[in-house]
Amino acid sequence: MVTGILRRVALAIVVAALVTLAGLSLNRVYSGQLLVQLMAGAALAAALISALLRRLPAWLAAPVSVLAMVGYALFSINVSAHAGGVAGDLRSLTFDAARNAVPRLLTALIPVEPQPDTILAPVVLAWLAAFAGAELAVRARRPAAALLPPTLLYASALVLVGPNSDVTLWQPLVFAGIGALGLVVGSATSGARSLRGIGNREKAVLRVRTATGLTAGLAAILALVVAVSPLVAGLIGDKPGDPRRYVQPPNLDVIDQNPLIRISGWAAFPEQQLFQVDILKGAPEPTPSATPSPTPTPSLDPFSAEVPPPPETQTEEGNYDTRLRLAVLPDWDGVTWHMDADYRDAGRVLPPVARPPGAESTLPETYPPLTIEERITVGELRGRLLPAVAAPTRVDGLRVAYDQSNGSLLTTAPLAPGTTYTVTSVSPSVDVNQLIAADVPNGDAAARYLAVGPSVPTDLSQFAQKVVQGESSPYLRAIALQSFMQEHYAYAADAPSGHAYPNLSFFLLADPSLGGQRGTSEQFAAAFAALGRLLGLPTRVVVGFHVPAGGGTVTAGEAVAWPEVLFTGIGWVPFDPIPQPNTPSHAVEPEFMPAPPPSSTPPPSVTPSAITASDASSGPNGGEAAEVPGPSAGSLASGVGIGAAGLLVVALLLVMVLRSAQSRRRMASGDPARRVVGAWDEVMDGLMLAGHSPPSHLAAVEVADYAALVVADAPGRRHARRPRPAAPELSGLAKTVNAVAFGGRTVFDPDESVATSARDRAVAFRKALYRRRSWWRRALWWIDPRPLRRRADPRGK
Repeated sequence: MVTGILRRVALAIVVAALVTLAGLSLNRVYSGQLLVQLMAGAALAAALISALLRRLPAWLAAPVSVLAMVGYALFSINVSAHAGGVAGDLRSLTFDAARNAVPRLLTALIPVEPQPDTILAPVVLAWLAAFAGAELAVRARRPAAALLPPTLLYASALVLVGPNSDVTLWQPLVFAGIGALGLVVGSATSGARSLRGIGNREKAVLRVRTATGLTAGLAAILALVVAVSPLVAGLIGDKPGDPRRYVQPPNLDVIDQNPLIRISGWAAFPEQQLFQVDILKGAPEPTPSATPSPTPTPSLDPFSAEVPPPPETQTEEGNYDTRLRLAVLPDWDGVTWHMDADYRDAGRVLPPVARPPGAESTLPETYPPLTIEERITVGELRGRLLPAVAAPTRVDGLRVAYDQSNGSLLTTAPLAPGTTYTVTSVSPSVDVNQLIAADVPNGDAAARYLAVGPSVPTDLSQFAQKVVQGESSPYLRAIALQSFMQEHYAYAADAPSGHAYPNLSFFLLADPSLGGQRGTSEQFAAAFAALGRLLGLPTRVVVGFHVPAGGGTVTAGEAVAWPEVLFTGIGWVPFDPIPQPNTPSHAVEPEFMPAPPPSSTPPPSVTPSAITASDASSGPNGGEAAEVPGPSAGSLASGVGIGAAGLLVVALLLVMVLRSAQSRRRMASGDPARRVVGAWDEVMDGLMLAGHSPPSHLAAVEVADYAALVVADAPGRRHARRPRPAAPELSGLAKTVNAVAFGGRTVFDPDESVATSARDRAVAFRKALYRRRSWWRRALWWIDPRPLRRRADPRGK
């Protein structure tokens, strides 16, 4: 009796040990040892409960084990919440962990911090695997089958770890050894029972059959090894797949998709209090001078390449960029700078920012990095992006997602006034001596940082080459571009938003009297980065904030965008093309401006009709008058010109009348379904007239998103007394058009209110788009005949 109990307990311990090994394997992507401790406790408790309840019916033992599992899960949630610094009561933590256990486990940044939502699934699976294995080993007396649940859990842990940890050979060997021990203990128990009460002859026959079966099994195993070993040997050097790449990371809100366009909005309300910064460690220094010089001063930040910063801004360690970053925008398609971020749920401790291409092996640092700890209290800042110094290493007080490629932070919930968090960051120092001789990476690794969009204006390429003419070093080219922009362009907080190629061309090349050569930090940063890419410099744009010396309130007026250039062996280096305050700028010299296009008509020449009678009397032949065309020829030419002009005016008036009739017919006549489609046609015509016809492959909902970007990036003009009207959101209209055009009336039959709403949205959108156009596009808006021949298509094709 005692021997049987000991054997059952031994089998339960074997199963628990196998499950613990699975937890030990999974713990390689976790920080600390809390996960493996909780999984070991779950495995041991589940296996022992199964062994002790063997005498009870299975239908009763299972509910008892489930109740015990629930209690242990609550205990694990409470322990991990205290260890991980997660605030909240046990009830809210449990519901949140149960709802997000699997998604956050698959999206969490490695190393994963043991928190309620990242330990719940492993603990529950460990309990179930141990209970199932113990039931098969103890109650069903199937020791071989009992190894299946722990083995499946171990294999799942290996798949989840994937390529994110080093290979450990001792764990699978120990797992196989413990499994063999379980088979020995189980077979001894079952063998002793099977040999009771049979004769010697039957025992001999049984032994022969057992030996024959073992021999056949061994031969089959050897044959399988011979067949599979070449395939396994070929896979030794391959890395396993990572299932985490198939899981979609958190999506950005609309307000955060392109934070660069928020610069002009913040500049319009500079006194708006966005957040409060309290310096707890490593007070940030005021940003040094931004004026460069052809001969950089050693050991300076690139923002101060002419003269050393004032003594109060220096430290014994060097100079550091301590501005807060909100977002990093590495991608440029000729229309907008945007993020392609891979945010992963993270714990309090963050891994280092990944080395960019070409900077994997950096040069030795001249000065040690500066550790900065700040407490930030949110005021009127909106969205989900969190400001922090360049390379955050720890965040307390808030659940965050982290993009390891650039170090930007995202909250799991939208920001609200009063939200407080503490962030610890590392700000490296840059030695200009290293930059002067540094190269820039190229090839596929840096291709995304050199992309310039499908169509590059020729005048901008020529302009960039003229600005840096004679500079061979990448760093000196960047300094020359920075210096040129500081000297020739003016900062204007009221400049309109926009950073597409047309906006940058207007900012860089337009005459100052027309509003050119002035802009916000949006235009300065985007223009520097775009021109840098045209010069072969890998660039990106960063949006962030200046920090008052010693901390304090950060207002909307402190928002700023700046460019960064990637150097081989060093990494990303910031530049500041914005001129210093109260520094006058002078217009771009004519030699830098693009040459006007050659005229297709020959230069004017003196015609006989311009010769007067007095001129004719003094011709080369003494008093011989030159031949002068009769007045009838001039009258005929004038009549033809006046007639052509009249026909043109009549044609333009006819176009305006037909266009007006077309709009009324579309949106005021017919049934509601026809008027909804007509309103969408008006939206499509507006985009075409604005010079931004959507690509033909876009569906209606995608066209609505495209229209929103067109309106957001439109330069337009600002009027103090007549502000630009707000553009309505078109996604609802796009869905209505889809339902009407493709679903039929059996699916959706719009009424008068739907048709009226569609008309109002179309009219408001066209009005907003018209007000944001340049003067010459507004002049051509009503006389353009293209809408009269465009074929209507609800999808925008």
